[in-house]
Amino acid sequence: MPAPKLDNQLCFALYTASSHLTAIYRPLLDPLNLTYTQFIVLMALWEDDNVSISCLAKKAGLSKATMTPLLKRLEQKELIQRQMLDGNERQKNISLTDAGRALSVQGEKVAQKAFCASGLTKAQAKEMISLCNTLTRRKFSIEDCDD
Repeated sequence: MPAPKLDNQLCFALYTASSHLTAIYRPLLDPLNLTYTQFIVLMALWEDDNVSISCLAKKAGLSKATMTPLLKRLEQKELIQRQMLDGNERQKNISLTDAGRALSVQGEKVAQKAFCASGLTKAQAKEMISLCNTLTRRKFSIEDCDD
């Protein structure tokens, strides 16, 4: 049986494309003192503010364990605030501060520049987003793939 060819692997193509896009964002986010992951969380909050940590983690595609230190850093930058829910001290919602909301204007410019640097057309990007969403939403089982 021949070995799989790296350049023919979907996983490798997605991995290298993701790394490339993250590298595009890095110099655009540096002046804002943000990491790419922090930017993802802010984009999620710009769409839907004042949400639970678990809801935010799901929307951003991040684990709850990743969220805790990330939210702490965003809070230290005074871009978000944690709010306890009435009657439930364990449940906290995350909301943007005024500074966090104001950053959305610069965030839109960053996203536009990153898209431009990708070299993709809007149609290509839309198709790629659709394919990635199809892949991530699909429920699968390795047993379904037996020879």
